[in-house]
Amino acid sequence: MRHDRARQDHRLERLDDHWLRLPNRWDVPVEICAGPGVPLEPSAVDEVLAVLETAGTLERLAEAALGHTGPAPRITRIALTPDFHKGAGIPIGTVIETEHALIPQAVGNDVNCGMRLEVTSLDAGAVRPRLDALERRLRHLFFEGGRRIALTPLQREALLRDGLPGLLLTGRTGHWPGIAPGDADDCVDRVHASGFPVGTAEAFADWVRSAGGEAGRASGDSVIGGIGGGNHFVELQYVSRVHDAAAAHAWGLAPGTVVTMAHSGSLSLGHQAHATALDRLRRSWPAGLPRPSNGIMPFLLDERSEGDRRRYLDAFGNAANFALGNRFFLSLTMRAGLAAECGALSSRLLYDAPHNLFWRDGDRVVHRKGATPAGGHEPMAGGPFAMWGEPVIVPGSMGAASFVLRGRGHPRTLASACHGAGRRVPRGAAAAGSEADLDAFLREFRVVTPLDHRDPRVARRPDVMAAWRRDLKQEAPWAYKDIGPVVAGLHGGGVAVPVAELRPLLTVKG
Repeated sequence: MRHDRARQDHRLERLDDHWLRLPNRWDVPVEICAGPGVPLEPSAVDEVLAVLETAGTLERLAEAALGHTGPAPRITRIALTPDFHKGAGIPIGTVIETEHALIPQAVGNDVNCGMRLEVTSLDAGAVRPRLDALERRLRHLFFEGGRRIALTPLQREALLRDGLPGLLLTGRTGHWPGIAPGDADDCVDRVHASGFPVGTAEAFADWVRSAGGEAGRASGDSVIGGIGGGNHFVELQYVSRVHDAAAAHAWGLAPGTVVTMAHSGSLSLGHQAHATALDRLRRSWPAGLPRPSNGIMPFLLDERSEGDRRRYLDAFGNAANFALGNRFFLSLTMRAGLAAECGALSSRLLYDAPHNLFWRDGDRVVHRKGATPAGGHEPMAGGPFAMWGEPVIVPGSMGAASFVLRGRGHPRTLASACHGAGRRVPRGAAAAGSEADLDAFLREFRVVTPLDHRDPRVARRPDVMAAWRRDLKQEAPWAYKDIGPVVAGLHGGGVAVPVAELRPLLTVKG
């Protein structure tokens, strides 16, 4: 497939049809896997150059830190994915490898935001005639008090401390609509990181206690099972095309098969965890050392920062575990809606993949912000993906195709791939987009939101409709890159192999 060449920033050096590098005065290897048809924002290049200033911050911090006699902290490599675009200090689609340092801002607020993909027993032909009723059902379940996710204090603490395995091993799960016998096994075998064991949930004690004062009492709240805002969603899709027949067959991705994709994270818990890191870093910053001009403050992996890091890592682990549970309950809610409108079905997890996390191996840390793991055969050994490599879930923009690929563990990307198509237009500019384009999009595609735009009572409120339309335009297809060149770049660069293409039937947006 041929794609038009996008304008290339003059600071980027193209190495071949699939790779570029960004020279920099710190001599840190910075490479981008992106073909000529993938647009790369100059503002995002500005941002990654600012991120590289952290190399100097690490040097100065080590000099100023009393008693720091260990190896020098440094940035060893940066990999940028094809959906690379400007973020809030660190670009989305950035993978940073460090030694002897941890950078909380290289993960950000939405700790363990990720994708969960489930394969159902339904066929698209059977679901399409039920879409009107399903849209009403899903609006009720997600936004009008219909979801019934009751957790005891014990279950909440088990989730925060041990992730999905902790939650599902507490028992008393049968009252959750859509729960299946295989969920407990799948939360270990089919999740990139099924849990982040943490010795305490004290950082979120208020949420644990909000389940009720009586021992064993279960109650719901407005937090767990929430989609969140921005580009988060739950989408009903079907397999429209198979690219790798053997892998697709092994993964149950036959043409016409209905799948569900949930994209969400840790919501307010991630924001609190990140705030904990920044608060600790500000309070412990060496006296007399100016704060970094790029605003990025790292932890050194030394004894001096151990206490502050532990407070952050406890909250970080709690938030990461919550995110796993949140995606699980989003999928259960979609299962319940499908069962109510389309009849009995089975639904099994294909994979749950994070894209806002860090991974520590000794003094080496890999931070991913808006980038998903794309491991090859070796890290998958002993599991259901040993023959294929790690499933890589790449959603398109709302209404566009998504892809499932299999990772190849490419060292130039630090075994990472993109987590979507990537923004082409900033949210503010997208919100000012064409009203006619939005109308055309809404005629062709179903978007389930808290507001029913077809309700005549809503239509009589121009202020409400204007705000709703503005929010939708920020996530509309024209705000994002074309998914085709992005996936072609991953394939051509040897990062991941396409397995199946998915087309949406409807999208649920918060």
